[in-house]
Amino acid sequence: MQQGVLPFQYQQEKASTGMTALAGLPTYLDLMHVARLWASIERHVKVRDQRQGWTDSQMVTTLALLNLSGGDSVDDLRILERDEGFCRVLQKAQTHGLRRGKRRDLERRWRTEKRRSVPSPSAVFRYLGGFHDQEEEKRRIAHTAFIPAPTEALQGLGKVNRELLAFIQSRSPHKTATLDMDATLVETEKRDALYCYKGFQGYQPLSAYWFEQESLAHSEFRDGNVPAGYEQLRVLKEALDLLPQGVEKVRMRSDTAGYQKELLRYCAEGKSERFGVIEFGVGVDVTPAFKQAVREVQEEEWHLLEREGMPTDQEWAEVCFVPDWAGYSKKSPEYRFIATREPLRQAPLPGLEGQMELPFPAMEMAQKGWHKVFGVVTNRDIPGDQVIWWFRQRCGKSEEAHGVVKEDLAGGKLPSGRFGVNAAWWAIAVLAFNLNSTMKRLALGKEWTSKRLKAIRFAFISLPGRVVKRARMLIVRLTDGHPSYDLLLTARQRIRALANGPP
Repeated sequence: MQQGVLPFQYQQEKASTGMTALAGLPTYLDLMHVARLWASIERHVKVRDQRQGWTDSQMVTTLALLNLSGGDSVDDLRILERDEGFCRVLQKAQTHGLRRGKRRDLERRWRTEKRRSVPSPSAVFRYLGGFHDQEEEKRRIAHTAFIPAPTEALQGLGKVNRELLAFIQSRSPHKTATLDMDATLVETEKRDALYCYKGFQGYQPLSAYWFEQESLAHSEFRDGNVPAGYEQLRVLKEALDLLPQGVEKVRMRSDTAGYQKELLRYCAEGKSERFGVIEFGVGVDVTPAFKQAVREVQEEEWHLLEREGMPTDQEWAEVCFVPDWAGYSKKSPEYRFIATREPLRQAPLPGLEGQMELPFPAMEMAQKGWHKVFGVVTNRDIPGDQVIWWFRQRCGKSEEAHGVVKEDLAGGKLPSGRFGVNAAWWAIAVLAFNLNSTMKRLALGKEWTSKRLKAIRFAFISLPGRVVKRARMLIVRLTDGHPSYDLLLTARQRIRALANGPP
């Protein structure tokens, strides 16, 4: 029977072959083992009964691997289960290094013979339900922002991420942690999801991205109606608690959602017992009062904004602006307000100036016409143009991190209408993001750090291979001369070196 137009056919293998479409994915098992991720999950995430069925470490690591392999729904576990070659390696990895008694304990968790290598979709749905607290949902008040208190299990996932960050820091130390705080919208069609400010149903997680380590230090899952700046100071404090030893200096960047007096004063007045004064750069609300202060800047005080010696069409200036919350006391910390202006490429028509609806703040300046105007408040003691470029670094990396979690990983495909289930799904996607970031920076090398996950999958994870057994060793065979073979060997050797300390 002819299957299609071109002269080829699809047929199923009649015997077990050990083929895999994910020959590079076991390298992430190496990284998990060296980072002691399985032990960390067992210590902190206690959803499963300790005597029967799948363990917490098996559940969480399987979902992280599903994210890395490209699956974006629980049902995709069926495809992962049918990858016989990878499942062989996974089974071997999960028992590696265990004593005979511990292996027998794992076998006794099953009343009948265990036939699956990864949990079934139904088992995972039941497991994720353990992260949801129905009693907490009863505290909701209609039409108000509400963040359910995280369950103990959900807090456990945060502790696992904290220990992964500690591993990353121990192998690639940084004394400074620049935290980029940013919220993102996750659109969904779930019936119980709330509407966000853009008019669609979704959720709005708030994250703290660690710029130097290219990792998400903290991410709080939220309903779509919760404003980005809601309780941002609390989230910052939680992120500070998650930073590992060795971090001595913290800086914080945020868009205008972070323009809150409590947050700014906490950073500027050094109220953090561990880190003291936190240097920050935060977008300013361009209010009528701020616009008036910008108008009062003398023309000679505006400076051309240059990028690496090349002029741009933007200018910047220090603005004499002292809001009421900043205080006038000599003991108050100094808050610097810096404005940038950029001429509008198309001026408004006469008589329609007041009817302009632009997606950015704009104002008319004497003898200069209409300009886009933005502001930054900071307590850093460096030149104003350096403040601007430093502040703008947050726009690329933190937003890209959210894009990877939502699009390249499974964070954007939420599995349930229950808040706790989705919060756990998001937290595991964040864990997978940090694993992949660690792989790129510490195992693959500098030339891979800027690549998106789809490039990693194409050249490193989704490789065809065959898994065969020789004596007590599993061998993953690639086709002769495959260009990724040397990359796999190099990555594994670097991961092995990480077990003994910094590279």
